Order: sequence, then C-alpha cells, then structure tokens
Amino acid sequence: MHYPEPISRLIDSFMKLPGIGPKTASRLAFFVLTMEEDSVLTFAKSLVDAKRELTYCSTCGHITDVDPCHICQDPRRDRSMICVVQDTKDVIAMEKMRDYNGLYHVLQGAISPMDGIGPEDINIPALIQRLHNDEVQELILATNPTIEGEATAMYISRLVKPSGIKTTRIAHGLPVGGDLEYADEVTLSKALEGRREL
Repeated sequence: MHYPEPISRLIDSFMKLPGIGPKTASRLAFFVLTMEEDSVLTFAKSLVDAKRELTYCSTCGHITDVDPCHICQDPRRDRSMICVVQDTKDVIAMEKMRDYNGLYHVLQGAISPMDGIGPEDINIPALIQRLHNDEVQELILATNPTIEGEATAMYISRLVKPSGIKTTRIAHGLPVGGDLEYADEVTLSKALEGRREL
C-alpha cells in the first residue's frame, strides 16, 4: 500500500527499533497521528533529549546524565567489589534487586569472534585500569549465560588471576518455581555446578 511520504518516513523510523515489524510500525505511526500536537512534540523532545543529554560514565560505563554516574559517586557503595555486566540494562536489573551494594563495570558487549568482537572492542581495558585501585578485593562476573558471555567471563578471569583479586561468577541454574523435568541439560548442569551447602 502506498502511504503519503510523511507517514512512510514515520513507519520506516519505527521499524528501525528492535522488535518492531511493519504492522506494529504502521500501528504506532497511525497512533501518533491521533495524538495531540503537544504530546507529539513532548515525545519528540524526549527522544532528542535522551540522545543529546545521556552519556556513558567515564568510570564504570553505565548510562548517565552526570559524569561520574550516581552509583560511582555514592560514598555508601562498597568499593571493594565490582560487578561486571554486559549491558547497562543489567545494572538496572541488579539495582532493582536491592541486594547488591558494590560498584559496577559495564562492558558494552561480549567477546564474539564470529561477529568480529574481540576483548579490545568492549570495555575490558578500562576494567583492568580500575583494578589497579587497592580497594578492589572481589570481581563478580555477571555476564550472560551464553557462549559469548561465558567466553568473556573466562577471558576476564584469566586476565585478572595474576593480580590476586578474588574473581567469582554468578550462579546459573534453575529459576525459583521451575520444574526439573522441564529444564534443559545445560541449565541442570549449571545448577549442579552452582550447588552450595545448606
């Protein structure tokens, strides 16, 4: 179907977002047409402001509007621990839990030779630089339980080992409320590896 040029451009713009196909993009574009002009302008301004005003923390790599970020600035945080995550969304997930009070380091990706991403292409050099700080006693590797996440965790643990800093990996396994019979072999294997004494 042929749409007027402004709506076609809007549909194309929505389709650039992850998980948005042609039907959803069309639905969103036509919804925008029904919005009040003030609401559309506020929406557009929010997009522009997010792009212009947000940056990455020069210390940890988390997305922020101040540098260093609020977490790195907080004097109540335990500076002896750094939790290494792949993405800024992982920091948000950890913070919602409210159980972790240390610092973070966001890698902005994972090692993936198939995609041409090596250790120098993600935020590993900055992490090694941070570890020269005498306060850091434990590095918690919380990369995703994927092949890339595991490879990244292994690479970092080997890199850090000579420094004597304690390096731990978050446990992976069965979710609370999950049934053994529905778990795959890898999940069961990880659950067995991560077992602890009661």
